[in-house]
Amino acid sequence: MTKTLEEIREFMEGMGIPGRDLWDLPSSTKTFPDGAHWRIEISGIERASTMQAMIDEAKTRNINIHRVVATVGGSTYCDFEELEAMAQMARDEKIEVVMAVGHRKAWDVGSKEMSNWEGAMWGPRLRGSDNVSYWLADMMRNIEAGIRGFLVYDEGVLSIVTRMRKEGFIPKETVFKCSVFAGYCSAAGARLIESMGANTLNPSSDVSLPILASIRKAVNMPLDVYVSTVDSMGGEFRVYETPEIARVASPCYFKFEPGTSEPDIYKPWITETWHQEFVRQKVKMVAIVKEIMERHAPQLKLSEKGPSDLVLAEPK
Repeated sequence: MTKTLEEIREFMEGMGIPGRDLWDLPSSTKTFPDGAHWRIEISGIERASTMQAMIDEAKTRNINIHRVVATVGGSTYCDFEELEAMAQMARDEKIEVVMAVGHRKAWDVGSKEMSNWEGAMWGPRLRGSDNVSYWLADMMRNIEAGIRGFLVYDEGVLSIVTRMRKEGFIPKETVFKCSVFAGYCSAAGARLIESMGANTLNPSSDVSLPILASIRKAVNMPLDVYVSTVDSMGGEFRVYETPEIARVASPCYFKFEPGTSEPDIYKPWITETWHQEFVRQKVKMVAIVKEIMERHAPQLKLSEKGPSDLVLAEPK
């Protein structure tokens, strides 16, 4: 049975998925609940000392940080008291925390993703039910410390935690961010992840403006768009694209994660003082983007500190 490209695209449209990337770059009519178009997310808040350094630098530069992705190297490397301290600092500063927990795929005896071919295709999804249960156990440890947001890169895990949230096995306010390592870079994939319970999506770092516009048409959740990313993932620094990104992808988080590669900068033997200085450079990047946005897109609103829809930590 022969079907034309136009018929295929019409079928996609019937599912609420754009049949083409939106090359006309329409302005998004969607915003955050406070009416803002963009917010700030900083990745790599590895320890309590990193959190404190980021807060100090943000105050010095008069920058509001809305969300952090913490312990990219795995929260299992933090002791419980440190997790509690991070939760308390974030609560005090009205910053949402998305924790990257262990168990991580690279820790498994079958860490094939370390290879350049098969692993690159398989991604960091967890291998076997034992590893899934380890991941969930570390999530529970973080929840006990007060954390209410988690990075998810495995669709099987997402299905479990969504059910846990629905049934009250974990706090109902818990939020889940779909990681860039899940590899989603289309409207169809974004719509699937949103339907599975993801609250926010980090698409691939190289998504074009037409792709971002098509994803925005298909979903309502915020899109977490890399402005700066590690060299091993492309090394993009899209500072002058930020006005257009915010215009077509609102509501969106501008995400900052510079460096060489994640294994280089997030292994636990990198010293705390190194991360303290590194996060100050990330805050400087945020200040540069804020300047560019104010110069070239003053009509696009940035959220104030601590908007009410953020899910804050609940330390004891």
